[in-house]
Amino acid sequence: MEKLTNLVYKNPPEGPREGGVAPHGGALVNRLVQADPREYAHLPALELSERGYADLELIATGVYSPLEGFLGEADYRSVVERLRLASGLPWSLPITLSVPKAEARRYRGTVRLTRGGETVGLLEVAEQYEPDRHREALEVYRTTDPAHPGVAALLAQGEVNLAGRVSLFRLDRGEFPRYHFTPRETRALFRGWRTVVAFQTRNPIHRAHEYLHKVALEHLDGLFLNPLVGATKADDVPARVRMRAYEVLLERYYPPDRVVLGVYPAAMRYAGPREAILHAISRKNYGCTHFIVGRDHAGVGSYYGPYEAQEIFEAFRPEEIGIEILKFEHTFYCRTCGSIVSARTCPHDREHHLILSGTRVRELLRSGAPLPPEFTRPEVAEVLRAAYQTI
Repeated sequence: MEKLTNLVYKNPPEGPREGGVAPHGGALVNRLVQADPREYAHLPALELSERGYADLELIATGVYSPLEGFLGEADYRSVVERLRLASGLPWSLPITLSVPKAEARRYRGTVRLTRGGETVGLLEVAEQYEPDRHREALEVYRTTDPAHPGVAALLAQGEVNLAGRVSLFRLDRGEFPRYHFTPRETRALFRGWRTVVAFQTRNPIHRAHEYLHKVALEHLDGLFLNPLVGATKADDVPARVRMRAYEVLLERYYPPDRVVLGVYPAAMRYAGPREAILHAISRKNYGCTHFIVGRDHAGVGSYYGPYEAQEIFEAFRPEEIGIEILKFEHTFYCRTCGSIVSARTCPHDREHHLILSGTRVRELLRSGAPLPPEFTRPEVAEVLRAAYQTI
């Protein structure tokens, strides 16, 4: 194996911030290194997909602590079957790197990882194994239907998984450098807050989201708005549009000293309940003490029940996950109540409610019709309208 004698890690691992929450597994992983990529040009190269690069970054910066690399077979099988690493620590999704079987023999020892042909990091291959993709689909996505985007991505992967520790040479802050933070950086930003609630969405923000944020802020010190900006389905609203919607909303309607906006550079897997657990653990590693899980978190189509992403947390003791889950029911605008409500607070029948599906919202935007102000703020509606007129 290539000896990585020239790698110098940029920061030591970090434990909990004062008054905050410990990283998952107890220490914040750091696999960011100082190295000259040219020194590794002789190594076999493995080109990463968009999701593969996202996973590399999330491992290297500690968002996926305690992972230090792509899962070996024992961890892989334990995660698929038990929602735990082989050590017993809760972990819900297999973070793996696959190659075609015919190419696997090329990847022994140390492999340089490339993105767009540029060397971005290294993988120390400790193990190769063949995953059970059928079992993985059934357990993780609860379906083998190739129409499910997560299953489709799984079936398109190579037949052999490469496992081992990774190193990342440089953090690419991508399209949103102002908002692209590592867990070490968010923990510094949160200092002074004893409690921080995280919120994630891959959808445009609307009034029901705002309601959840502000209910949480009534009880907690800070809010971490952490929209996912990695790879999503082709028909999802682009990340740049969603981020602009957040910006215009924060300019007028949120207390600036109690909110941090930062991107979550993960790729979407659409694994519903299982993905909700990974999202919670990731926000714990960012330094959050609470995480909002609403209706159909990380879902797609009708593959999961509307509240299964909340119910799955009952399979663990609260201290095992280590971040408090705030469970909200579906919220909507009631014309008679004159406010955002839920079935727990509104006595009126459905005909009093303004509920727009994502499909209906996209139809209105494509036609140029206005979105009701009861559904979303006018400033956000204008961002969406302008974007859809150019898509």
